[in-house]
Amino acid sequence: MIEIEGLTKRFGPYTAVSDLSLTVGKGEVLGFLGPNGAGKSTTMKMVTGFLSPTAGRVRVCGHDVETDALAAQSAIGYLPEGAPAYGDMTARQFLLFIAEVRGFKGADAKAKVDAAVGKTELAGVLDQPIETLSKGFKRRVGLAQAILHDPPVLIMDEPTDGLDPNQKHSVRTLIRAMAAEKAIVVSTHLLEEVEAICTRAVIIDRGQIVADGTPAELLARSRYHNAVTVTLPTTLESAAGGKLRGLASVSGVETQRRADGTVSFTAFAKNGALPIEDIGALAAAEKWDVKELRAEAGRLDEVFRAITTHDAAQRKADAA
Repeated sequence: MIEIEGLTKRFGPYTAVSDLSLTVGKGEVLGFLGPNGAGKSTTMKMVTGFLSPTAGRVRVCGHDVETDALAAQSAIGYLPEGAPAYGDMTARQFLLFIAEVRGFKGADAKAKVDAAVGKTELAGVLDQPIETLSKGFKRRVGLAQAILHDPPVLIMDEPTDGLDPNQKHSVRTLIRAMAAEKAIVVSTHLLEEVEAICTRAVIIDRGQIVADGTPAELLARSRYHNAVTVTLPTTLESAAGGKLRGLASVSGVETQRRADGTVSFTAFAKNGALPIEDIGALAAAEKWDVKELRAEAGRLDEVFRAITTHDAAQRKADAA
């Protein structure tokens, strides 16, 4: 539903996006990640037709964004960064205006607005000027205009920015509910959002894709994939550390003393092993007073840091 081929954008001598190719199919929720300045927003603006590429092409539902812009943009719901709107309009007036822009009139326009308002929980602020709304409600107005015409493609830049935890939960639930029938791209800095709603994650750095996979596949690249943390009284620190390091399924152990008089051992898995059973059996055999025992799928923030420019360059410098 989204086809990107060789997309490049230069601003003078600066290359913001470089030869980027990507496809997104129906039913996918793609998390679009990258450091500040990596080219995420620039890519999304080119996909939606707000920026013309220096090179490459984009097709949305088979329509070329440059040569068949109206058909392509009709298929897109777009929530840009900052969710710009007409501040002197009320939320109701703005959404009715968007409905008309999208070609709906009269009862059809009202029905589309009512459906979008219901999904984004805006009923309580519909008749307030947008400029008087909180950041969270402004964001929800932006989301409502993006989904109002029930587009097959949704492109959202930081959709939960400014929302409180309850509002974030509602928006994520809405995205999951819409996902089966749409292709959805979500740019976000919130790595927990990727795990919560995305079926796939793409990380870009300096305008190029550096990782592409399911959240589980990216987590498997983490040093903490299958790592086990066991928390014990500090009196067991020396004995327990040695025994954990001696397990065949463990490649190494990190120790952290805690303020409550306990010590936590994080045991890292060796060659894809699952050390939690070995550690549980060891704890039972030694009759340790276990305060906590848990395994990890991995840490997405660690993977993100490891494969984006700064940390990758630092590792190369350290190795040299």
